[in-house]
Amino acid sequence: MKTELLYGIHPVSEALAARRRKLDTIYLADRGATGRLKFIVSSADSRGIRLQRISGGDLKNLVGPVVHQGVAARVSPFPFTDLSELLKPDSARDAGLFLLILDNIQDPQNLGALLRTALCAGIDGVILPKYNCAAPTPAVSKASAGALEHIRLIRITNLVQTMKRCQKAGIWIIGLQKKAGQTIFTGDLNGPIAMVLGGEQKGIRPLVSRNCDYLYAIPQQGPVESLNVSAAGAVAMYEAWRQRQKK
Repeated sequence: MKTELLYGIHPVSEALAARRRKLDTIYLADRGATGRLKFIVSSADSRGIRLQRISGGDLKNLVGPVVHQGVAARVSPFPFTDLSELLKPDSARDAGLFLLILDNIQDPQNLGALLRTALCAGIDGVILPKYNCAAPTPAVSKASAGALEHIRLIRITNLVQTMKRCQKAGIWIIGLQKKAGQTIFTGDLNGPIAMVLGGEQKGIRPLVSRNCDYLYAIPQQGPVESLNVSAAGAVAMYEAWRQRQKK
């Protein structure tokens, strides 16, 4: 079975809590377990997951030059969700589905931050292109503080075709674009929507933009050209959350 190494307290503990991956072995630096490390040890013991204590140097050699916080886990690959699970007949329209579509997000730190916000803001699923986009690696799980382990992530090959599929299911596609004529604070973010965020350098690609139902901007002032994509995504997702809670 193909495996990968999660590292860090939050990714490992959230993988244990989410129960979506198969955990083969948990590696623990040979020192006293305190705080959340105790949860990891007790969870591993109760579920029969092999726990191996190794030196800090051996753990560093195992995971590489990263901040491992004294723990790592050999796990099965990230389990993707099929879009059809979210687009069942009438379910998207009736339930007010809230999706996030990421176009050309290439920085793992940005992807991790967006996934953490998405989980907190009630996003039902995140659509991620297979190409020209960061993958859900252990680095992304670490950047998301383990939120990745709970997210329903849909990986697709053709973003525009996927958007059209969502539209046929009754979902409005809303793109964030700096020069859009309407802002997210005056636009309607209720009902079944898929919010599109563009890449760090150029934003939403032109073809993707043309296939959005609405384009909204985040107003700003001052000399800085634009918000970081993870910050922009947080503002937009929480504005949608605010509107939808009020509704």
